[in-house]
Amino acid sequence: MKIDIVSIFPSYFDVVELSLLGKAAKSKLVEVTVHDLRDATTDVHKSVDDTPYGGGAGMVMSPEPWGTMLDGLLQEDSWLIVPSPAGQLFSQSLAVEFSAAPHLVFACGRYEGIDQRVMDHYRTTHRVLEVSVGDYVLNGGEVAVLAMMEATVRLLPGFMGNPESLVEESHEKGLLEYPSYTKPRTWRGLDVPEVLLSGNHDAIRVWREEQSLERTRQVRPDLLED
Repeated sequence: MKIDIVSIFPSYFDVVELSLLGKAAKSKLVEVTVHDLRDATTDVHKSVDDTPYGGGAGMVMSPEPWGTMLDGLLQEDSWLIVPSPAGQLFSQSLAVEFSAAPHLVFACGRYEGIDQRVMDHYRTTHRVLEVSVGDYVLNGGEVAVLAMMEATVRLLPGFMGNPESLVEESHEKGLLEYPSYTKPRTWRGLDVPEVLLSGNHDAIRVWREEQSLERTRQVRPDLLED
């Protein structure tokens, strides 16, 4: 998979070199390239924003530098992903879709966002998704891109040392994952559930399914409604 990221703060993505994501990049499982949007500007100040039409607080990112940058990055099979609090909610199922795409281009907006015409223009030729990572507002798209990218890349074949771990995670079956335990057997007066020590795999499976359902009912009942 190839990933291109456009931001006015490219150093935000230095953390890509860490952990399993960094190992995936080094092993060529994924190729990540970060681009500075200001490189696509033409004025001496490298301006990327301007005042909004219609008035209002804040600044809006100008379409010209975005058009110049994206024209050079988007290929026929590219997906353009734009983090936005006004976008569709990111989910595990969307991460699965992303992981099947050969080329993702993430556009990190700032201020009051990117001029809407950028998304409207590229939507005529490419798959363009405006995506929110939650019902809150961030200063920019960088944090959202890091979250979406990690959720996506870890689904690529060969990324996880044990693929079985992907099957039993939260949201994979529409439910939250069951609680996990390890040694010691007793910690600060709290014991590991006896069923996990029984060696009865059928009983353990049933217990985990029940715990998954109950945790979802208590914490995310909206998932059961879906």
